[in-house]
Amino acid sequence: MLAYRIVHKNYSSSLFASGLKGRWNTDGRKVIYTAESIALAFLENMVRRQGVGFNRDFRIMFINIPAEASVNEISVEDLPEGWRDFHDYSKCQPLGDKWYDEKKALILKVPSAVLPEAFNFIINTTHADFSGIELIDSTDLVPDERIEVILKNYR
Repeated sequence: MLAYRIVHKNYSSSLFASGLKGRWNTDGRKVIYTAESIALAFLENMVRRQGVGFNRDFRIMFINIPAEASVNEISVEDLPEGWRDFHDYSKCQPLGDKWYDEKKALILKVPSAVLPEAFNFIINTTHADFSGIELIDSTDLVPDERIEVILKNYR
């Protein structure tokens, strides 16, 4: 299965996890956030960056997750009201931390807060099977400049 990640070019040559907190993890847990499509990866980044700052310094990472990788899935129905709140990750972090700490599954498949009908894949870099995850390639991200112009005018 392919997963996609958009990062600054300085971080596009290896599978790096900073350990910074995110929607599905608290500080110190080294995970890599990926998406099921390039479009979703772009949308997630666009929202996080509030639509500005995309230029030729960003790249798309193509990541192979082996078909036999263990996956723990969280569905929208499993989540409490307010889980999509952009300013409060407290409803999702305990679920992700539990998955991370148990190390039963390499991948946590979660609905996107931006587009709940689509999925993100979170990779636990401390899982025993992490060595099976492979960065296949990275290519330049060249979004249509009109997107940033529209979002700048919207702010």
